[in-house]
Amino acid sequence: MKEEYSPSSRRWYDKDPVLSSAMRTLEQSDDDSQIKISLNLIKIIIEHNIENSEFEDVEDIVSAVEAGVEENRNNRWYDIDSTVKTAMNMLQNCPESTQHIIAKEMAKMVVSKIKEEEA
Repeated sequence: MKEEYSPSSRRWYDKDPVLSSAMRTLEQSDDDSQIKISLNLIKIIIEHNIENSEFEDVEDIVSAVEAGVEENRNNRWYDIDSTVKTAMNMLQNCPESTQHIIAKEMAKMVVSKIKEEEA
């Protein structure tokens, strides 16, 4: 049965099933994998936003990182590490269409990392 969410309790990444699945898998990954994948995500988000002319300079990138960062928000699973938190904040502040594209890349990275760990 599909899990149902009310609009008030739904996490930002649960709107997209691919992104939700990738986030769940990332959450269950070890710390080192989370950081490596997060660094790649930051790179992909920046590259994608530059291609779409959403970032014009470094100031825009810094603003994207700072947007939505609340000092008191430290109870989410990804708030423990600053690299993971930065990647998730950047991803959260992307338009939903961009999130979906990046979610596919994220899913590939997570699967690749899992296969690498199993080998």
